[in-house]
Amino acid sequence: MAAKTVLIVEDNPLNMKLFGDVLEAKGYTTLRVRDGEAAIDAARNGQPNLVLMDIHLPGRSGVDVAKEMKLDPALRDIPVVAITAYALRGDRERILAAGCSDYVAKPVSIDRLIDVVAAYAA
Repeated sequence: MAAKTVLIVEDNPLNMKLFGDVLEAKGYTTLRVRDGEAAIDAARNGQPNLVLMDIHLPGRSGVDVAKEMKLDPALRDIPVVAITAYALRGDRERILAAGCSDYVAKPVSIDRLIDVVAAYAA
């Protein structure tokens, strides 16, 4: 069985390394990009099984990128899981309404990250 591919969209280099290294150690292939525009291109070209999307990105927010992905027939079926420090009332609902399948709060529990990836990278 081929390894599942996870697109990680994260502008913080330490978080990017942590998420990527953990997932690769668990047998996933990772694609890593730092902004929303690159995320759309990487999703189109790499057809990942799952996108881990930071919400606070340079240029375009992860919410806007998730909305765009859900409007694109080639990308709409790829689950998007938001990873964010936004924890105010209404943030979770806003993020899920944008088309994200789930929400992981920062600081990220590695066990929770692995569980979420296993659940959505089908």
